[in-house]
Parts: sequence; C-alpha cells; structure tokens
Amino acid sequence: MHELTSAGPESVVELEGVSFGYRAGMRVLEDVSLSVGAGEFVAIAGPNGGGKTTLLRLVLGLERPTSGAVRVFGAPAGKAAAGGRIGYLPQRARLVGEAPVTVREVVSTGRLAPAGIWGPLRRADRDAVADAIETVGLTARADAPLRTLSGGMQQRALIAKALASEPTLLALDEPTTGVDAASQESLGLLLEELREQFGVTILYVSHEFGAVEHVVDRIVLVRGGIVYDGPPSGLPGVWHDPSHQHDHGHA
Repeated sequence: MHELTSAGPESVVELEGVSFGYRAGMRVLEDVSLSVGAGEFVAIAGPNGGGKTTLLRLVLGLERPTSGAVRVFGAPAGKAAAGGRIGYLPQRARLVGEAPVTVREVVSTGRLAPAGIWGPLRRADRDAVADAIETVGLTARADAPLRTLSGGMQQRALIAKALASEPTLLALDEPTTGVDAASQESLGLLLEELREQFGVTILYVSHEFGAVEHVVDRIVLVRGGIVYDGPPSGLPGVWHDPSHQHDHGHA
C-alpha cells in the first residue's frame, strides 16, 4: 500500500489510488483518487452497487483499502475519527422498538465518546447537546419521545446526535431515505446553514440529490470509480436514468 503524497493544509479528505473489493477478484472500487477541502459540501452519488457507500466507509475507516491510501485530517482513516472530529449518520439510521427515549437522550449519546462511556455528562457536554438540538430546530421538542416525531424530525434528531460531538467533518449516508419531500428540502437548507455558520465539511452520500443539488459545491458520481467530479450543472445526461435505485448492503 503506497503512501499519500503531502496534502495541502486545507485538505480534509484525501484518497489516492484506492481500490477495494469485499471478495477476491470482485472489485467494488478501482483506482479512486479524491480530495475534499475544508468547508466543502460534496455529494457522492451513483447507482446501486456503484461503490458510493463503500467509498464513505473507507473515509470513515470502517473498511481498509485493498490498495492505495486514505487520509482524513492528514492522518490514516480511522485514527481521525477517534478524536471526535467526525460526525456520522449511517445508512437507514433508526431507533428500533417503541422505547420512550427522548430527543435529548438520543442526542446525548453523541457525547459518549468525548465524555467517556462510563462518565456522566459534564456541563460542557450538556451545553453541546442543547446547542445541537437548537441547531436542528428541535428545542421545543427536546423532551418529547423520539417515536412521536415525524420521519423528518427524527432524522434531524439523528443529525443533532452527530453534531453533538462538535465535528468538523459530517458524513451522511442516504439521509433522506424514508422522509417526505418537504423534509428533504428542509434537510438541504439545514446542511447549508451548518456549512455556512460553522464551516463544517460535509460528505452527503445518496442515490438522489435533489434536496441538496442547489447547495452542494460538487457532485462525485461513482460507478466502480469516479466517472464525474464537478458542479451539478455539468452532470452527464446518462445520470438522469430511472433505473437508479437505493443501495443495498455496502455498495
């Protein structure tokens, strides 16, 4: 595995010559190079099985490349996450069951790593939780059971959980799955505000990007490799294809 060349001081994510396969001879990604600068809002799009979620998992250190190198904040992927600098909303993130857990309790779990798993939340942690809830517009519902909220509000609560760790990189995998069009539009506006107010770098993985098309800096189209990297207005017409569906598994 070769080392990355020196990255610029404003680089948050760097992939160089990255390939990955879950099984021998079955490559999901081949020779991918990508750089994301501080404060950029980048949508990673692509068809089912194209490798967009795999790319995100490599950035997060949840998978290791077969070849090539991945660095986040200048460190090998995975080590950066240990410092609490990455907020992550996994694919189809939902709380299971009917437990009466409140919005505040859910968001508070985002402070477990900074506070220590066995330690009580300190005042700074409680303040961070309250700030995250306020940022997503849920202060009035902070003590409401999560199950009583709409799908869009539940997704906001889960984003607040990711924000509670005060990340400088926010990674979202299929965040609009299961929410209505109005909630998707609201989510796009929220993410734009986060980037503008706090300078958060955002990686937004989805098979559809209508909610953020007007606010992203770049769209990276992945089909086994990067086939397009640029503004939404320059996307090739072949992308607008009704056959694109949700990813299944880690594609």
